[in-house]
Amino acid sequence: MSGWKNSFVTLGFVLSVSLIASAVSVLLVSRHYSRLSFDLINIVCGEIAEQDPDAKKVISAALKEYTGGNADGTAEEDILSALGYRISDFSGSAYGQNILYVLLGFLAGILLFVLTFMYRNKAEAMRIQALADYLEQVNTGQAVILSASGEDHFSKLEDEIYKTVTFLYQTKDTAMQARNHFAENLSNIAHQVKTPITAISLSVQMLKQAISGQCSSCPYPDFKSANRIPLHYSQLEQIEKQLLRLTHLEEALLLLSRIDAGTLLLKKDEVDVFTLLVLAADNLQELFAGSGASVDIPELGEMMISADLDWTMEAIMNLLKNCMEHSKGGTIHCTYAQNPLHTEIIIRDHGEGFPKEDIPHLFERFYRGRNAKDGGIGIGLALSKEIIERQNGTIRAKNMPEGGACFEIRFYSH
Repeated sequence: MSGWKNSFVTLGFVLSVSLIASAVSVLLVSRHYSRLSFDLINIVCGEIAEQDPDAKKVISAALKEYTGGNADGTAEEDILSALGYRISDFSGSAYGQNILYVLLGFLAGILLFVLTFMYRNKAEAMRIQALADYLEQVNTGQAVILSASGEDHFSKLEDEIYKTVTFLYQTKDTAMQARNHFAENLSNIAHQVKTPITAISLSVQMLKQAISGQCSSCPYPDFKSANRIPLHYSQLEQIEKQLLRLTHLEEALLLLSRIDAGTLLLKKDEVDVFTLLVLAADNLQELFAGSGASVDIPELGEMMISADLDWTMEAIMNLLKNCMEHSKGGTIHCTYAQNPLHTEIIIRDHGEGFPKEDIPHLFERFYRGRNAKDGGIGIGLALSKEIIERQNGTIRAKNMPEGGACFEIRFYSH
């Protein structure tokens, strides 16, 4: 219901209650005045009859004429005013009682309105809370069939919520089936790729042995020709590089299929951030030595996160390798900090930074940026993102104001 309609209904409700309270007050006051008038006339007539017994007939005739509806309601002479009496002389305590009745009626109307309004608000609050609890159950995956609570202003909303939730569940089930089907296909592709990779790798090894003269039963005897050895050996090295790339692709596809199918189990252990960074850097020592890059990891005290050490270390290694490839032999800095909300890890370099057009797509699968290194398959950053986010974390990439690329990781406590 819109705001002006709600205000109109509330105003009408207040006026209705006020009119009812006023009517009741008028009824009570009228009855009270009738009683006062009866007592006053009774006293006056009694005094007159006591002073002059013959006046009873006159009094009786006057009363009959008045109660019979024949009196015109006016007196030929204002006797009370001539004798010096005023209306206030006869109201006395009755005026105060009238005010009391009016106040009681007004207070009764207000009380009735407040009680009704509170009851209405409580009923609405209970309905809203019931719908909120249902939506919370939907978010946690524990929702049951929404039972009808009777016809009220929330019935249509309740029906729409139920239809929306039902549609979302159907969409979720369809998406999960499609995702599982995709993961299964991805796994099958990876396994199918593995077979020719193995066969080609074995053939390359036999060719290399034939060239070096170590394979007497090699099916390629013409490769022993001295004038052809340099050419063929160079070609074999290129084939080996491509095989290595295909092997990495096959391993990445298998890992992605496990992630998509939800079969990649991540442990929840207490891991020290400094230890995590040091282990990740140690596993890349040979690559760092070959590129001339170095890693700076300050020891800032014990800071624990709940994560899987091996897989989180794999994610950190991918980020370090990315920085190493673009730092051109510089130093990669790792810093970390912790507060009650989250633990933050920052990995940055002094390279050229990310091209602006690449930043929104860096964590997409198989995306290779403008300055990507030859031989990469564009899956490392996507895997890092998947691993971190599955452990209640977030990751984003940005360029530092002073230059260089930066990865910002946050592991949240709750």
